Amino acid sequence: MKLIPLSEGSFTIDATKVFVPFDTSKDSLQERNKGSLLVEVQPFLIITASDIILLDTGLGFSINGQMQIHKNLAEHGINPNDITKVLLSHLHKDHAGGVSFRNRFGHYEASFPKATYFVQERELNNAYEVGFPSYMPEELSILDDTNRVVLLKDDEGWIDQYIHYQVTHGHSKFHQVFSIHNDNNILFFGGDDAPQLSQMKNRFVAKYDYDGKKCMELRRDWWEKGQQEHWTFLFYHDIASPNISL
Repeated sequence: MKLIPLSEGSFTIDATKVFVPFDTSKDSLQERNKGSLLVEVQPFLIITASDIILLDTGLGFSINGQMQIHKNLAEHGINPNDITKVLLSHLHKDHAGGVSFRNRFGHYEASFPKATYFVQERELNNAYEVGFPSYMPEELSILDDTNRVVLLKDDEGWIDQYIHYQVTHGHSKFHQVFSIHNDNNILFFGGDDAPQLSQMKNRFVAKYDYDGKKCMELRRDWWEKGQQEHWTFLFYHDIASPNISL
């Protein structure tokens, strides 16, 4: 099993929920709006003997007309058509902005046309209900295509007998986490329930979570279990540590 972080860069975000690029070598957080958070945006590519898996899809930004996530994949010799599974922790725009792109006719197309997208049905319904600015319903519209989408309905289950998912109701109302069991290894992706290494080591309740206290308790439980079972943790928003193996 091969793990590849696909960093889209560092950003600050405040109450406006606008992601503003941040250059860690020269920009100052103190010069950003009050309450700004500094985060990385970092999907992950997992290559197994049977699948090429994408964990969340980034912001969906483009560079010179090419989607950044497509560019990042190409740097590792991966074509968008090579992706077989897209696992979505939740549908906030920084995690699901790359599920689709607008073509030259103004219509949205799937960014990974050969992949099967796995999404919580209740999270998708909630995204349409809540809408902008946390969610981008138009960009998510391709997830209504049941030919390429599996709508997960249960609170917990398995995908192809080696990918476990669990709904936590933590960061978002129907947020889910994934653990990939392969070659006697366990990769754990907590999405925004467990976005940074520092939050695993310190008890911290975030005001931006749907249920911050539950997230804090889950992180403690996952960290303890991960130490016992030697998990590899994947951190979507960590500037310095995209992943760590215990």
